[in-house]
Amino acid sequence: MAYKNLVIVESPSKAKTIQKYLGRNYKVVASLGHIRDLPKSKMGVDVANDYQPHYISIRGKGPVIKDLKKQAKKAKRVYLASDPDREGEAIAWHVSYILGLDPKKKNRVTFNEITKDAVKEAFKSPRSIDMDLVDAQQARRILDRLVGYSISPLLWKKVKKGLSAGRVQSIALKLIIDRENEIKAFKPKEYWSIDSEFKKGRQKFAASFYGLAGKKKSLPDQASAQAILAKLDPKAPFEITKVTKRERKRFPQAPFTTSSLQQEAVRRLNFRTRKTMMVAQQLYEGINLGNRQGTVGLITYMRTDSTRVSHVAKHEASKFLHDEYGEKYAALKIHKTKNPEGAQDAHEAIRPSSVLRTPASLKSVLNRDQMRLYQLIWARFLASQMTPAILDTMAVTIEQNGVTYKANGSKMKFAGFTKVYDQSKKKKDNPLPDLATGDQVKLVKNEPNQHFTQPPARYSEATLIKTLEENGVGRPSTYAPTIETIQRRYYVKLIAKRFEPTELGEIVNNIIVDFFPDIVNIDFTADFESDLDAIEIGKQHWIKVVDEFYQPFEKELTSAENKIEKVQIKDEPAGFNCDICGAPMVIKLGRYGKFYACSRFPDCRNTKPIIKEIGVICPKCQKGQVVERKSKKKRLFYGCSRYPKCDFISWDKPVGRNCPKDGHFLVEKKIKGGKQVVCPNGDYQEPAQK
Repeated sequence: MAYKNLVIVESPSKAKTIQKYLGRNYKVVASLGHIRDLPKSKMGVDVANDYQPHYISIRGKGPVIKDLKKQAKKAKRVYLASDPDREGEAIAWHVSYILGLDPKKKNRVTFNEITKDAVKEAFKSPRSIDMDLVDAQQARRILDRLVGYSISPLLWKKVKKGLSAGRVQSIALKLIIDRENEIKAFKPKEYWSIDSEFKKGRQKFAASFYGLAGKKKSLPDQASAQAILAKLDPKAPFEITKVTKRERKRFPQAPFTTSSLQQEAVRRLNFRTRKTMMVAQQLYEGINLGNRQGTVGLITYMRTDSTRVSHVAKHEASKFLHDEYGEKYAALKIHKTKNPEGAQDAHEAIRPSSVLRTPASLKSVLNRDQMRLYQLIWARFLASQMTPAILDTMAVTIEQNGVTYKANGSKMKFAGFTKVYDQSKKKKDNPLPDLATGDQVKLVKNEPNQHFTQPPARYSEATLIKTLEENGVGRPSTYAPTIETIQRRYYVKLIAKRFEPTELGEIVNNIIVDFFPDIVNIDFTADFESDLDAIEIGKQHWIKVVDEFYQPFEKELTSAENKIEKVQIKDEPAGFNCDICGAPMVIKLGRYGKFYACSRFPDCRNTKPIIKEIGVICPKCQKGQVVERKSKKKRLFYGCSRYPKCDFISWDKPVGRNCPKDGHFLVEKKIKGGKQVVCPNGDYQEPAQK
């Protein structure tokens, strides 16, 4: 039986949600993402013929394509409702081609949120496929293919098989290596501080040395700190020479973009970038709320670089704030924040599809990860529509014998947006007593402290994304796959949540920096992103943009082929012999990192993983050593070196001692600000260590 309308989306969960909104006259099916792409086995781009791409049906998608054609024949009209971005537009265009649809026909439907009203409204005004959007996606795809399929074979030939290179991943890798070089070259400098405690009456407060006679002075060594202390009479009173009181406003941040959501989810929730996007996709595509509401998309589209919010959402948030918190918390005029430079502004910021769906009301229908991310998005959006926090601040100058101390204190006068979402890092309050110019205070103690300047920190996922975004490299959809790729290729390792380059990563980076400077030139790559944006709005032609990049790149490629010498990654001696043939074992560099292998390979194929002993005898078998291992999800745990003969396992690090209460082995647990030895079997614990 024929039905009137067929709607094609990317994912089954999105199809399921939309089907409930559209009713019996529509059938909603999923293409399961792209159905056509460039071939994996060859370049697939005809450079001599204006870079024309050769698309083929993706392997394994035959049954999906067959079913789409079958369903399309039954329908009177076909709608293409893939995601509202370049990638979604390209998917719609490829589906249109496969089904033989007219791309000029108005059969493209987009919506920024998957709610009943938004979806029904979108179907009232379908449009034709936007070929400028498609061309922008094609230009990126073709250029990435030209770069990847030209440099990667070169790396295979000159370094080792399985390597790859790409525009954004090469810059990410270079940033990490440049930071590592800064750390290696860093020379710490000594400096001192004097932290003190004063009191007025019975109330104590903290202050720090500032300078001499009101002018700031640094303390480069212990002698300079002692010279300051020698000027003071600890028994004599100190005078308050200046008191500045003022009211300070703290404004809320804008609602999330893709990048800021990824950064904040790392910082607050400890989510990896990929996990953030996966959970956000679930919230966008729809959650079954039951209670006659059915399946509803809880957030707006999660790939955006805009902080814009619709008037409808602002109005709903304002009413909610008036009802729940009172009018003094609802901002009459929203504090304006600029979109990042180069932001496309095609979609709204990431926000809840309805602020009335509070996290508390969804507790029974969301899993833990969904709830934590939704809570973050909901609170950040609501806070962005609220009044600023107001603080009473006091700055005090304290002097004796020409030595100047300063103290700063603040007190919350009005919570404003912080009632819902506080983006600041928690700092210890320094409450100051009621002080006035001319008051005298007493010194309680002086503590001179030695410090050394610290090197710049290695990049975390959050800070790497922030740096890429600030430099205009990549777009919201590229950050997660970029970070995943440089780890999968073993160019970098994530150690203690910070990226460290590997030897292989440094080899690849040196080749690209030396022979393909434009690839790792941040300004050059940012300009290309701007060109893609220009293609999207019809101001540039994609062939011209690709050609301007490829012509100099082709010359660099020819030069590199002739000049790059074969790189020998030497095997390191392992220090023990093969337990099969007796030949020396060596440490080899493989696709997933270093491992032990027999030096007689391929005649002897004995290999072993490299495991780190922690110097503790296995508490279960008393024979093997406790070693570090990693789970499939890369989580560190501890096991016996005699596995599978001994199945001892612990998520926490054994310390080699037993509990004095029950004899169970003790473990070291990480706690905020340090670690603590505890008994996992009882209530015994030792004092925490920093």
